[in-house]
Amino acid sequence: MTDPHADLPVARLGPPLGRADRALILLHGRGASAASILQLAPEVADVSPEAGGAGWAALAPQAAGGAWYPHSFLAPLDANEPWLSSAIRAVMGVVGQAEAAGIPRDRIVLGGFSQGACLALEVAARAGGRWGGVLALSGGLIGTGPGPADAPPLQGMGGGYPDKAFDYDGDLEGTPVFIGGADVDPHIPLARLERSAEVFRQRGAAVDLRVYPGLGHAVHPDKLQAVRTLLNGVSADGPEL
Repeated sequence: MTDPHADLPVARLGPPLGRADRALILLHGRGASAASILQLAPEVADVSPEAGGAGWAALAPQAAGGAWYPHSFLAPLDANEPWLSSAIRAVMGVVGQAEAAGIPRDRIVLGGFSQGACLALEVAARAGGRWGGVLALSGGLIGTGPGPADAPPLQGMGGGYPDKAFDYDGDLEGTPVFIGGADVDPHIPLARLERSAEVFRQRGAAVDLRVYPGLGHAVHPDKLQAVRTLLNGVSADGPEL
């Protein structure tokens, strides 16, 4: 099994890509489905089928077996292969569909919840360049390799894990990034939320990090409002230069 997420279905809402001017790609969490995360789209964007030329096409790829990778995003990279590399290819394949239909990268927004949020951040960080936006609802960067040997372990699903390195190439050119999470989350340590925001800022993104006391691993109305605000700022004419 070298490419577990290849040729899986993509759920869709809104006008066809050829009639939309912006694309919202949403990634579901572990144990969920493309259909479930796609329900978020009408809450944050105009995805009515008649909105062609002024609205959003929303797309949600389905992960094989309901999970993008088998272990915590904190686990060593090899533990989550080949699923992680396959997941990144699958997401970039959907990005490629939008681009082939005439929607440029700076009008494509990647977003997700939990495991899907981690994947959205990782895809954007590895690809670099100017995106329409990146939305992480309870998620953090996955990383590029082993971190410092003396770094304290991070606690997540399955126990404690050594920290990672975050060595990405290229500038993000002002890409707006929203990262929303909790001060205490059994799956997403606060330290990784903060480190993710720092990495994106260092690479030229405009980051809105919001930490919600006592929220846990959940979506909050303020998170959805932050998503709406980011999406409303994605112009059909592209970013202001």
